[in-house]
Amino acid sequence: MAELRTAVSRLRRELAAHPAEFPDRGIAEDELAALAAMTVSGIPEVPRLRRSLLLIAGSIGSVSALAPRLQEVRSAVDLFGEPRR
Repeated sequence: MAELRTAVSRLRRELAAHPAEFPDRGIAEDELAALAAMTVSGIPEVPRLRRSLLLIAGSIGSVSALAPRLQEVRSAVDLFGEPRR
């Protein structure tokens, strides 16, 4: 959980400092806020983590400056394993 919290925090800071506006920035900010809240409230649901990750990646995926921090979030989400079916 600590790794996810750290990765989300770093990406949120870099996104906030990024000077360019892009159409889906608000979606990324909202999903990062949701992930941050999940790290505080306990063990999050893996499907919800993955959904948020997909939305964030789709929102900021074309902003190459944020790619390293996005990869950190993805790696942290992957630590939770596959969703149960």
